[in-house]
Amino acid sequence: MSYEPKRADFTVPVRIDLYSDTQTRPSRAMKEAMLQAEMGDEQSGSDPTVWELCDRVAALLGKQAAMFMPTGTMCNQVAVATHCRPGDEILAHEDAHIQSSEAGGPGAITGVMIRGLPGPRGIFSAATLREAIKPVSRYSPPQRLVEVEQTANKGGGACWRVSELRAVAEVAHQHGMQVHMDGARVLNAAVALGVPAKDVVADCDTVWLDFTKGLGAPLGAVLAGPKDFIGEAWRWKQRLGGSMRQGGMNAAACIYALQHNIDRLADDHTNASELARGMGQIPGIKVETPETNLVFFDTTGTGMTAAEFAGRLRPLGVTVSVSDTFRGRACTHLDVSAAQIQEAVAIMRGVVV
Repeated sequence: MSYEPKRADFTVPVRIDLYSDTQTRPSRAMKEAMLQAEMGDEQSGSDPTVWELCDRVAALLGKQAAMFMPTGTMCNQVAVATHCRPGDEILAHEDAHIQSSEAGGPGAITGVMIRGLPGPRGIFSAATLREAIKPVSRYSPPQRLVEVEQTANKGGGACWRVSELRAVAEVAHQHGMQVHMDGARVLNAAVALGVPAKDVVADCDTVWLDFTKGLGAPLGAVLAGPKDFIGEAWRWKQRLGGSMRQGGMNAAACIYALQHNIDRLADDHTNASELARGMGQIPGIKVETPETNLVFFDTTGTGMTAAEFAGRLRPLGVTVSVSDTFRGRACTHLDVSAAQIQEAVAIMRGVVV
């Protein structure tokens, strides 16, 4: 069996890409920053732009140290492997990305198990966590790590409130567990909550920040945490692929994103709210109220599956993603304007009505 992705259809160009915020393209100004980047060898610690990025992210998130990696999934896997040992158990939401979308990485790479916790919109409570904690026993796996996802993707882009994170972390730490945040869209949460990023992640021991989503960089994520943790994580980075050598070119894109693309995430949230309002007026489509830039919807009332709905939109230059039989997702980002939101709604109405 081949797991190679299907080649995209290039005959009809995508004009309004609501598939994901990973579809963003670096702007001309970001490309210029990349061309002007000072570079060295990340492996030997001589790339000054990579160091600058790591220092900036560590300061932004209030952590001691940070490490640059190609992807957020790699950050998760390195973090899991550094925190845990084979046979350990991770407690995470049942819809967590590490559970559903990383090809069984925690089990394959680290040999750990994940216990899925229930909770509305991808968020579990401190009480739910407490109930899942087992007495220490030679019959049970060591419960080593609690993982949270900010924002909760399959929960509709929902935000963990600081008080919720603090309560969960308190339970975890009382029982000798560490807390790791999958921070793929943590800055979306910070902007939506009106809270500094370092306050959002203050109670998490480790966290990573993705640059390829709303921040618009072509690649890159940064894992942050205590200095000794990051030092040990470097061994796992080496095991899973090593350094990026002249990574400064890519780090420069991420620095540009930090300087120019954080505050504007609020525009994506506004566009998502407008998209949800418009889609909610289309007969047969039920829309979940968005908190950030993810708009989940149900197509049951249209008589179409989500895949059929997406299939009708694609020839018209609009893309959305499919989450389940009747559940789909539209995602706003810096490459989608307010005018395009209105156009997308009109096109959606046309394929339904």
